[in-house]
Amino acid sequence: MSQTLRDIMTTNVVSVSPQQSIQEAARLMREHNVGALPVVENGQLKGIITDRDITIRSTAQGQEDNTPVSQVMSSSTVEASPDMDVHEAAQLMAQHQIRRLPVVENNRLVGMVALGDLATGNIYQHEAQETLADISEPTEPNL
Repeated sequence: MSQTLRDIMTTNVVSVSPQQSIQEAARLMREHNVGALPVVENGQLKGIITDRDITIRSTAQGQEDNTPVSQVMSSSTVEASPDMDVHEAAQLMAQHQIRRLPVVENNRLVGMVALGDLATGNIYQHEAQETLADISEPTEPNL
């Protein structure tokens, strides 16, 4: 029987609002030892901000620490439903070269799945390795 994302996703997801500063986002990333945060407003996923977004789209551009998350985040997010099959999710992550997948149900963020979550079950280790190889293909920076 195949697992769904509901079985493996993290449900107590730390998030930021579009109005919060990138400094607050970076502090939350450090406190929770994560490299990405979903950007949520009224329970709805508006985007995602990564440590790399902060570095490339903000710090490298000389922006201030109080720059709103909305100016640095990726607003075109790939998302999954909690009932999506784990194998489908791995393929989706590889196809879009992402390491973290927001899980949305009824237009509300209900969880996150990271590449590491796929590797926790021995069944999915090979798939996680293949997904990581696909994700790690070099691409042009998205500025």
